[in-house]
Amino acid sequence: MSFEDWIFALHLLSAATLVGSLVMSWILVVALRSADTPEATLSLNRVAMVGTAATAVGLVGAIAFGIWLAILRDAFQLWDGWVIAAIILWVIATVALLRSFVEYAKPVARARTLAAAGQTEPSAELTALNRTPTGLLLRALASAAIVLIVIDMIWKPGA
Repeated sequence: MSFEDWIFALHLLSAATLVGSLVMSWILVVALRSADTPEATLSLNRVAMVGTAATAVGLVGAIAFGIWLAILRDAFQLWDGWVIAAIILWVIATVALLRSFVEYAKPVARARTLAAAGQTEPSAELTALNRTPTGLLLRALASAAIVLIVIDMIWKPGA
């Protein structure tokens, strides 16, 4: 296996990590919609922390190894249209995911406050925070961008 093959394998592994963490995050988003107690919200947050770390690793690895690969391979250039499209979509996905992490941190902070105050019963306010439409929209935008990146990587339009 050549060095270039290793970079390609790491790029694919990072992309798979990103897609897997995105699937995990959607499972958590759906589960969080029914969480109405501080305990349920905080329990899901412990799982979400793993997903967030995996998302960060996938985002950084995919872009770093992807750019490295575009530099290494003679057939590709960083200024190829499909490479630029992937980078732009990566920026959109990254910004949307980071903003959605902020939105989904709000119910966690509120759940911690409620738990510290000794409240264990369901909270309408916490339920509303867990069902954040902004977080959901941002996660959907990021998901669409990542799906478009995968399509772009497979078919390489214009290459």
